[in-house]
Amino acid sequence: MNSQSSVVSHQLVPEKQRAGQIATKDTLIGKRIPKLDAPEKATGLARYIEDMKLPRMLYGKILFADRPHARIVNIDTAAAKAMRGVRAVITAADIELVPFGFGQDNTALKKDKVTCTRDEVAAVAADTPQIAAEAVSRIRVTYEDLPVVASTDEALAEGAPVIHAKTPDNVPFQFDYSHGDIEQGIRESDVILEDTYTLGRQAHCCLGTSGIIAHFEADGRLTLHSLTQVPFLYKNDLARIIGVAPEKIRIIQPPIGGGFGSKLDIHPFEPICVFLARATSRPVRLCFTREEEFRATPTRQPMVIHLKSGVRKDGTFTFRDVRMLLDNGGRTSWGATTPWISMRTFSSLYRVPHVRQHVDVVYTNNIYACAFRGYGNPQATFALESQVDSLAEVLDMDPLELRLKNAQKPGETTGQGMVLGTCGLADCLETATQHAGWGKKRRNVKTSKRQNVAAPNQPDRTSFSRDPMGSASTDLSSHRHIAHGIGMASLFHVGGGAKIYRSDGCGTILKLDDFGGVTVMTGSSEIGQGSETVIAQIVAEELGLSISNIRVINNDTELTPWDVGVHASRTTFIAGNSALRAARDARRKLINAAAARLKRKPDDLDLRGGKVVERSSGEPLESIGKIIRGLHFGRTKNELVMTTDFYEPPSTAPDKEQKGDISACYAFGTHVAEVEVDLETGVVKVLRICATHDVGRVINRLGIEGQVEGGIAQGIGYCLAEELKVEGGRVCNPSFTDYKLFSTTDLPELDVSFVETNDPAGPHGAKGIGESPLIPVAPAIANAIYNATGVRMTELPLTPERVLAKLKEAREKETISD
Repeated sequence: MNSQSSVVSHQLVPEKQRAGQIATKDTLIGKRIPKLDAPEKATGLARYIEDMKLPRMLYGKILFADRPHARIVNIDTAAAKAMRGVRAVITAADIELVPFGFGQDNTALKKDKVTCTRDEVAAVAADTPQIAAEAVSRIRVTYEDLPVVASTDEALAEGAPVIHAKTPDNVPFQFDYSHGDIEQGIRESDVILEDTYTLGRQAHCCLGTSGIIAHFEADGRLTLHSLTQVPFLYKNDLARIIGVAPEKIRIIQPPIGGGFGSKLDIHPFEPICVFLARATSRPVRLCFTREEEFRATPTRQPMVIHLKSGVRKDGTFTFRDVRMLLDNGGRTSWGATTPWISMRTFSSLYRVPHVRQHVDVVYTNNIYACAFRGYGNPQATFALESQVDSLAEVLDMDPLELRLKNAQKPGETTGQGMVLGTCGLADCLETATQHAGWGKKRRNVKTSKRQNVAAPNQPDRTSFSRDPMGSASTDLSSHRHIAHGIGMASLFHVGGGAKIYRSDGCGTILKLDDFGGVTVMTGSSEIGQGSETVIAQIVAEELGLSISNIRVINNDTELTPWDVGVHASRTTFIAGNSALRAARDARRKLINAAAARLKRKPDDLDLRGGKVVERSSGEPLESIGKIIRGLHFGRTKNELVMTTDFYEPPSTAPDKEQKGDISACYAFGTHVAEVEVDLETGVVKVLRICATHDVGRVINRLGIEGQVEGGIAQGIGYCLAEELKVEGGRVCNPSFTDYKLFSTTDLPELDVSFVETNDPAGPHGAKGIGESPLIPVAPAIANAIYNATGVRMTELPLTPERVLAKLKEAREKETISD
């Protein structure tokens, strides 16, 4: 994997300056800083939840329904309870059933009816995992099977079985949005296209499976070792379910083996573990096996998107009309709310005056979906950017030219009310295509698609291909059935959080010890994205210290201040701003104390390399530690250097029409993919991806490159291979043997570059980028496949079977036309 971007040297400020040495002005911003937790994880010292063991700890196990739709007639737990080493067996009859979840249609254990195979029926706590598993196998449940509703079409059919009595039409949620006048947009259009796009289920595939440890203290307080991404919201929501006051709940977050949105919601296994701990008066650990992780955790939201859009002859977009159908599954998690974000792509990726969107969320007896990196945007962007390319072809216009014509400029407000204070979309388009050699490598599909889809075994037809360097040729060699293509796609996403709660803020507590060591207590959680390193950089930069002087505490709600949680690409922007403001307050305190001690003006002093220096010359005057000790042990006044800050972004919640400036800033990006397609097998190989992102400003170059590379890897999997298959309500491939996941050895050459628009609201100008790199990968690859073969793919993933079927379909149509 070759990651290319502009080179910035990595030169840290020395921890100590020799007496009299001039302290030059250096910066940590933009440098390549290794993650602070990397040594602990690389050496195996990190203790994940599976490694943790408390005194007298028991092991929990859940009995899942394994029936898509059935009434529970009877549950016999006698055999399980009789086992030696079993300390508790619970069913819905043993606990208070409090509805929870976005749809208030879930409970910890199910009492009368199961609506999907992952529904939790009973649970066991035992001395060992083996005893717990055996006990679960001995629980006997009598079911009365009900008709299985396996698809949204079946759920919407007249006379369909009702899955939840309170929703007799099986449609628990609908979303509508519009701006402009669709009919006017249709009248103004010279070209109108429409198509249907089918997006399947992608599993999060976190290397660490779901798990929790619940422990009641002697005073009745509850401590949870939880992998949640939203500890403070989690505390409040869980309290209502388990009947414990939120102020008596402590959340400690162990190192997390992957999140990607899977840990934004409360899942039934978590209150179940608490109920087991309460029943046994002992700590209980409940961790999923890999098969349970596939079968019993939510996925990316499956969707069917029907998109109709128009354009004038000159390439000006006129309207978009969107209808979406979401398979909600048997319960509701955050997947049902993804239209809140997908609608913003349809309304605001490029300038479009007329937009209408209608969404139906439909109950079925399939497994349900939750938040996943991109939050509905990868699905929306696949449909939109595929159709943008189709419009360009009908207009006989370069797809780059069409996108540039409609790209927004800084200062514009979208039809949905989002203010684009900074906007690097056009720069991303131009930079990514320049790096990819777009003009040289792209060819006209109209003149070549007949040759590319020609049946490979016909000797009178040859394969027109383009090699990776861009030279077109009619190749009669052994590689004549390999077609090369290039395609692009762009993205629009939130870059500074999303105001979906009353507060989208984050708190920071910062304290300096007597020797210049800094402890930063931030509400923002570390879930592998590198937030603690970025926060340490920001603080170290402001206080003129080495990053090794900074310690970040972010995993214990009894120590850290409030934060809404890790989601919506918000951490660098919001937690970074909070840390920056707290550090600036500490800096002012230090500078003012130094000025009084040294008889200088505050404006003449600076903090560099652990010293108070003369700003103009860099001459060291005093160590920061000595200034702090002077404050602490002063003769007339004694004080500590401690500061706090709570940063609330200037975003606004959407109104009833779903309009509003929901994020403090917005992220843009463009990916260009080069592929080769084997016309005999349908196998697609991605050769190269050039990715350019508007990130405001790079804070940690090493970390941000890792985010982009990881997002691309996840996006390639989503595009080409990853599909959790569900038939008749049952998961068919619950293992890495059958669920195809790409590894680092499967990745193409990567060219990563950044556009720095320096957003004035961001810390040092930065925007968030956590989700963006995944979003445009699939449509860029699909557009490249079309460029190679003339075949438009509309259903993900683009497996060899699907690609080959489309190629054969195109050949058959061609034969008929001949």
